[in-house]
Amino acid sequence: MLQVENIHVSYGRVEALHGVSLDVRQGEIVTILGANGAGKSTTLNAICGIFKTTEGAIRFEKEDIHTLAAHAIVARGVAQVPEGRRVFGTLTVRENLNLGAYTCNDKARVADNRQRVYTLFPRLAERVDQLAGTLSGGEQQMLAIGRALMGNPKILLLDEPSLGLAPLLVKAIFETIREINRSGLTVVLVEQNARAALKLAHRGYVMEVGRIVLEDTADRLLADPEVQKAYLGGAR
Repeated sequence: MLQVENIHVSYGRVEALHGVSLDVRQGEIVTILGANGAGKSTTLNAICGIFKTTEGAIRFEKEDIHTLAAHAIVARGVAQVPEGRRVFGTLTVRENLNLGAYTCNDKARVADNRQRVYTLFPRLAERVDQLAGTLSGGEQQMLAIGRALMGNPKILLLDEPSLGLAPLLVKAIFETIREINRSGLTVVLVEQNARAALKLAHRGYVMEVGRIVLEDTADRLLADPEVQKAYLGGAR
């Protein structure tokens, strides 16, 4: 479904990605692990067209998308939930969700998607007229995911969804991601909580300093001594 082939991304003269390649099959949850600064978010932003590649190719459903503008990539079914949530704090929950549907002109579908979001996150249904900036961190994460789902995406890119959340909220968010995937949506998950991510994912990639250094099934990565030592706090 998604092919990232030997992409390079630079910030000015500094190259942040050095030939990253990965693939995501339809219906999978694929996680990308790595320390801060490894290039995980840069990879997601390159897929979404926010950062342009200097080399390599990105294909979504066999179409080259790395030359497209970000909004055109969204229109093809690629949605991202950014790190830090980035909800529009001075807008209501309803208004944030409506902005997520800006590529969809079908009012009935927008209404269906909104109801789907409220079913996934009943707390948002209770706060439709509340300003997003007054929501808790967990509620803002729900809103950020809901906003992405409003565009009826085919693939969802999640960047650190557990960041700053209490353990019980993290568990709830991860269960929702599992439910979203079971409904047929493909997911790419960037996550510092490597253990939780690998328990959720089908496959995973490990990044270090702008490169993919390891890829395998999630179960094998969980059992890998080097992954345990670097990201899981030792064997358990």
